[in-house]
Amino acid sequence: MVDTTTFPDLLHATPSCRIDVEQTKLAIALAFASGVSGGLFADALDRATMAPSTFHPPAFENDLFVSTFVASCLKVHVSGIDATISTKYLTRLVTRPPADTATVAHRRRVLHELTTSPELRKKLEALYVTLCRFRGLLEGATNQGKWDQNRRQLDLLVLVKDLVDQMATGFRDTQSGLSRLCAFGERIRAGEAYRSLVDLLSYDENMATLSLNVGIGADGRIRGFRILEVKKDPNNPFVGSTFQRWMAKLELFLRGYSFGDGEVMARLIDAVYTGIEDDLVPLVQLLGDLELYLGALGFRDMAIAAGLDVCLPELVGEGTGRVLERLYNPLLLATTGKVVPCDLRVDRLEATVLVTGPNSGGKTRLLQSVGLSQLLAQGGLFVPARAASLSLAPCLVVSLIQETRADQSEGRLGMELLRIRELFEDLPPGSMVILDELCSGTNPSEGEEIFELVLRMLTKLSPQTFITTHFLAFANRLEAERSIDALRFLQVELGIGQKPTYQFVPGVAKTSLAGQAAERLGVTGTQLLSLVEKNIAKAREARAAS
Repeated sequence: MVDTTTFPDLLHATPSCRIDVEQTKLAIALAFASGVSGGLFADALDRATMAPSTFHPPAFENDLFVSTFVASCLKVHVSGIDATISTKYLTRLVTRPPADTATVAHRRRVLHELTTSPELRKKLEALYVTLCRFRGLLEGATNQGKWDQNRRQLDLLVLVKDLVDQMATGFRDTQSGLSRLCAFGERIRAGEAYRSLVDLLSYDENMATLSLNVGIGADGRIRGFRILEVKKDPNNPFVGSTFQRWMAKLELFLRGYSFGDGEVMARLIDAVYTGIEDDLVPLVQLLGDLELYLGALGFRDMAIAAGLDVCLPELVGEGTGRVLERLYNPLLLATTGKVVPCDLRVDRLEATVLVTGPNSGGKTRLLQSVGLSQLLAQGGLFVPARAASLSLAPCLVVSLIQETRADQSEGRLGMELLRIRELFEDLPPGSMVILDELCSGTNPSEGEEIFELVLRMLTKLSPQTFITTHFLAFANRLEAERSIDALRFLQVELGIGQKPTYQFVPGVAKTSLAGQAAERLGVTGTQLLSLVEKNIAKAREARAAS
């Protein structure tokens, strides 16, 4: 019976077992026996339960491109290669941050210890590499031991011993949750099953020691050798004298049994495996835990290589402000590599920030950066900023993408109103709300009326809100009236030639620079007239040719 209370759970303040123990145990046993598993590690992790969370992934996952972030930014780079990580499992972990603040603090302490001790990180990476080798050999991903089943199973047991020893000795002085690795390894090493494992591997590797006298010719080649002495390990219970082994075989022959040394070894391997099989199940869950931390460190490495930073944000409470220094969008870092950090400061957390400015000025990218920072902070992970002060929120709602669907029952305005209704249906106070182009699906006069209604209702919930809009006259009026105390205003900063600097400063934009955008994209009167005349000329030429 697997003792789930001793699982080396690295992700939660109170250790727990999150995988199906009995199903995983059976899958490991079948894989150990046959060398074929169909990806038992991935299957077990994909079905793993998550810690209780107040976040609802459909409310933000697609708009923040979380799966893309996980695949492109949480990379595990060890031994010179990018490991194949459990992307689906990590995405589930990131989109379901724990509701327990003690667990958030637990993960932050682990990451802090790993970043302050490069040697400890190397040990964790070495443990992960060994665990990946164990997974590969167990699942038949390599051809090692393909023709010799005993050899393959012995090699698996060698890796098990290596894993136990690495955990017991490599994490002995750790101060964070990584100390659970040491406790798990030491518990296994104190058991009889581990001693049997060591004896079997010692028997396999060193049944006897031969002292040889080797003759070398003038050409450097071995001419011959002579055995001087044979020493056996008298303390290994698997090693018997030659006479004992001969008498055992004779007794079995006289009793009608006939089998070779290979079958005897298979029985020994099976007996040792039975003793340790319960301790193999936690290794599956451990693989996923390691990938989250090593992936976070990989994100940190990527940022530093690009001249950027990440940090574990300061978690603050009500009555304080929001600060994100040198904030950037990690999705841009992973795709284009062209990132312009910006500073974001809001004097109070429970503010509603209206962001205005020209198209392609960075507004939507800013909202994604803020949303991803909040999500990562909630999970106890690094955020894409040099320094940050954030507050944990009970809920995250992000609406940046409004796609037209073939089965939608309403027009654009109707879908916009449904989006607003859904926002208020289950929004607890203090939540973070991020909306792009609110009420853009109707004419300005009607849109502004609905917009102001939404703002006033939101303030009753004291949310942490960021909204972009092109209703500049409306935003200017709200700024001048100051009738909604929680409103704050940011605009895209413009530099030389009225070009966006991708920085944000207080205030409301005076223009959306639609003319500049039209010229940049080739939609001025002169540019369109040129295209029209070209098409007319083509049509005339075609008629003349026919």
